[in-house]
Amino acid sequence: MAHMVQCAKYKTQMEGLDEPPFDSDFGNKIYHNVSKQAWGEWLERQKMLLNEYRLQPWTPEAQEFLVEQMNQFFFGEGSAMPKEYVPPTA
Repeated sequence: MAHMVQCAKYKTQMEGLDEPPFDSDFGNKIYHNVSKQAWGEWLERQKMLLNEYRLQPWTPEAQEFLVEQMNQFFFGEGSAMPKEYVPPTA
């Protein structure tokens, strides 16, 4: 049976992740409160942030920034798009 969560982003019961995304209290919070769909959307947002801000994900500063953005994306008002961001055209 699928792991179901009350998704913090969509405010509805949805299928959750198969396991916590990282071994921490925040990873457990995501596991218990974020759907697979919302997590997939975050991964796309994270790629965009890494590219737009030219972040090096192994640096503590980039990791801290991404955790702040992730927290806003799931549990806050949403993470802000970079000012210079232009969405790709189809």
